[in-house]
Amino acid sequence: MTRVTVYTTEPCGYCRTAKALLDRRGIPYEEINLAKDADGRAQLVARTGMMTFPQVILDGEAIGGFQELVVADRCGRLADFRVAA
Repeated sequence: MTRVTVYTTEPCGYCRTAKALLDRRGIPYEEINLAKDADGRAQLVARTGMMTFPQVILDGEAIGGFQELVVADRCGRLADFRVAA
């Protein structure tokens, strides 16, 4: 089961940076690219209330975008999502 989902679009610098942060931390994630999926975008807005990218979901909870991901990282919240080596 994927515990982290990142909704992205193209081009999106914050999307690339969010994925790079997760990669550096060894956190697996599912990427859902909505660049050409208008229905998917509408569903994401209905779920999160946000129209910006990326949107990050941790264990089913929408936490927000890149800045919120950084806050989660800094406060140690992402540590539980790392894959044991």
